This record gives sequence, structure tokens and C-alpha cells, in this order.
Amino acid sequence: MSNQILKVSDDFWNIRGEFRIGGILNIGTHTSLARRGNGRFVMLDAYTLEGRVKATVDELTNDGADIEAIINLHPFHTVHVSKVHQQYPDARLFGTQRHLDKFPELPWAAELSESDECAALFADDFEFSVPAGVDFISSNEHLHFSSVLAYHKASKTIHSDDTLMYLRLPGLLGKLMKPEVTFHMTLGKTLERRPRAAEEFRSWARQLAEQWGDAENLCAAHSAALLGRDNRSESIPNRILNALQKVEKTLQAHEKQFG
Repeated sequence: MSNQILKVSDDFWNIRGEFRIGGILNIGTHTSLARRGNGRFVMLDAYTLEGRVKATVDELTNDGADIEAIINLHPFHTVHVSKVHQQYPDARLFGTQRHLDKFPELPWAAELSESDECAALFADDFEFSVPAGVDFISSNEHLHFSSVLAYHKASKTIHSDDTLMYLRLPGLLGKLMKPEVTFHMTLGKTLERRPRAAEEFRSWARQLAEQWGDAENLCAAHSAALLGRDNRSESIPNRILNALQKVEKTLQAHEKQFG
């Protein structure tokens, strides 16, 4: 489902976009629009809006005047950053250190997306979490495991880029294979090469499932959105714990090598 806007709740919309590898394979991407308690809006990540989707967002946000911030959460999701800033130039622009390094000409806020200072600015409406024990900005630009995960408290929605995924295969395969929440397949390559990194990741994942224990919706970038109204199986926190169990062999292999 690409170039569509998905209404998750009365205060949260997830926009499914296109991202094609080699111009052929569409692995998808996304952005989310969330309404704050003050009535204004925040965009999570950047995706260029067009057509009916942009018209819907502009109608919700007073032609963009009520979008107070664009928070870029994934260091390596940069394709649409400049264009979305051009579409909504009055919104405060937040990014990770890699965003600032890649686009020094843009008017970035002083608070980095991954910082406690940024989280404090939006604490009334959001919680943010950075995975522990893994490289946040990998030296290998093909490894995109880590990102800042965002939790919109009013809608009970987790917005995740590559870190947490909801894999739902299309067509006949989707009917044969049960959709599942997983951690991105590059975990083993992004765990920090030092002792206790694997245990720190375990602790972070368990804490995430507990801290966001009332989560009902998961919007993931290169996969799909799992909404509470469609979920006939386990809760999202339990799915996160199951995803952790599935990577246990990877974590144990790391511990065997580094301790």
C-alpha cells in the first residue's frame, strides 16, 4: 500500500510511501502525522507529499501552518528531507547528527532527534527510545538497523523505521505465512563489538515492551502497519518480546565472541 494515508486514530495518520531499489523493487517507506494536545501537529520522518495525500494533510493542518515540527528519526532516511522542508518551511526541523552533517544548509534545531533535550520538548505527547548496544549511525551506510523509535501516547501508536518491522507478505505468500513483528535483519552486524552489547540490547527491548505496554498500533517503514482494530492475535508488547526471542541466537553468538 503506497502513497496512501492511513487513519490510525483521530490524532494519528500514517502515510505509506514508495521507495524503490534500482528503480524497480518497492520496499516502501513512511511518515506519520500526529496531533499534539495543544492542537498542533508533528511530522515523524520525511516523505514528499503529493496529490490527495498532501491535500488531506493540508486540510488537517491549516495548509501546513499548524505543523510545528518535522522530526527526522532515522539517520539514513534522507531522500525526502529537503523537499519536505520546502513543503512546510515554517515547521521546526529536527534531525540526527547525520542529517545535520549531510544537509548543513538547512535550518536545523539545536536539539538532535536522538537527544534527551529533543525528547523533553515533546514529552507531553511523545516518548522516544534509542536502541542500546547497537551502532546508532553505522560506519557502513548499508546497515540501517537503528533509529529513534517514537511513541504517540494519545493514539497508543509506535512509529518505527527499520528497527522494528511488521512483515506481511503480499498475495498468496501473505495467506500462507503469518505476519509477524521482527527486528531488522541487520542486528547481528550492528551490535557494538564489545562485551555486554548484546545484554544491553536485550534489556532495552524488554524495557520497551514494558514501558510501552499499552501500545495498540505499530507503524513500520519498509513493511506495514499493524493496527489494534485489525489485531486478532497477541498484543504489540508481547510481539516485541517474541521478536526478541527470535534474535536470541544472534545475541548469544555475539556474546560468545565478545563476552
